[in-house]
Parts: sequence; structure tokens; C-alpha cells
Amino acid sequence: MNFQLQVTIAIISLIALTIFIVMIKKKQLELRYALVWLMMGVGVLIMGAFPVFIFGLSELMGIADPVNMLFFVGFCFSLAIIFTLTMSVSRMSMRIKDLAQTIALLESQNKCNEEQEERVSDSIEEIIENDEG
Repeated sequence: MNFQLQVTIAIISLIALTIFIVMIKKKQLELRYALVWLMMGVGVLIMGAFPVFIFGLSELMGIADPVNMLFFVGFCFSLAIIFTLTMSVSRMSMRIKDLAQTIALLESQNKCNEEQEERVSDSIEEIIENDEG
């Protein structure tokens, strides 16, 4: 891996890490989702800065070009991020369904309470009319 590629990878990783940190500070990104991205950024930064790790891993896994190893690791991290987000969306979907059902039950109870109050006030009015008449 040539020096120019190492510098490019390091600069892109640092820019990405800076963007993640700024988004976390501005509360545009939750920390639990950003941790995976931060780990990926730090991992790519380390592998880009120290190509010895990439060479060792690529030889160990039988990958001919160390740059391909870097992209493979990035792809694996991306899959982990996609899986994490899929689990989160699934949990939120179930939570939204539960909340919608709870709201429907509360609205139904509220409607029944209003009808009961109406009947009680009608009964009170009838009793008052009967007492007056």
C-alpha cells in the first residue's frame, strides 16, 4: 500500500469520525447507533495508518491485495451496522404497534366514560324535572 493511499484513508476516516462526533454532540445521532460507526472509523484509521495489520490479516485470510482486505473489513462492519439498525427498526415497529393499541384502548375508555357521564347528567336532569313538576 503506497503512502498516498494511506494518507487518503486516514484523512477520510478522520473526517468521518469528526462528523460522527459533531452529530452526537448536536444530538442528531444517538450514541448507541454511533458507537458501531465510531468503531468502524477507528478500525479503518488504524488499518490505514499501520498497513502491517492489513498485510498480516490479508495473508492470514488468503486475500492477495491488502487494500481488498481493507474493503472487506469495511464491508463486514457495514453488514454489522445494517443488522443493528434492522434490529432497532424491528423493535421500534413492535413498540409503535403496542403504543397504537394502547392509545386505541384509552380512547375507547374515554368515549365510554363520556357516554356514562352524559347518561348520569341526563338522569339528574330528569330527577330535577320530576321533583319540580
